Amino acid sequence: MHKKITIFFSLVMMYCLSSCYYDKKDQIYPQVVASACDTTNITYTAVVAPIIKTNCAMCHATAVANSSGGGIVLDNYASMKPYITNNFLLNSILQNGTVPPMPLNMPKLDACSIKKISVWINNGALNN
Repeated sequence: MHKKITIFFSLVMMYCLSSCYYDKKDQIYPQVVASACDTTNITYTAVVAPIIKTNCAMCHATAVANSSGGGIVLDNYASMKPYITNNFLLNSILQNGTVPPMPLNMPKLDACSIKKISVWINNGALNN
């Protein structure tokens, strides 16, 4: 009887020990490496304007701003400049609670787009 218990216990232990397997989290669940956000050579024409056009024009283009964008026009540099100067543009896309969050009732812009606009503003928000 003692031999049967020993064999049974040995089998149980072998089963338990063989079921323990220590994988490395990074190997099982590899982190998706986000592509680097290139913030060099950020210009209004090449970088900022396309972001604004893609994410803001549906409400803030000249043709629709009075009806759906609160009269705020962001489809050209001259119209956008006052909202840059008073930090309204950056605070709205940061959605930090100081001004209404934009895009309204939409997800926040991706981190790279926000960073690019922020870098452009911090570098003087040139019309280039």
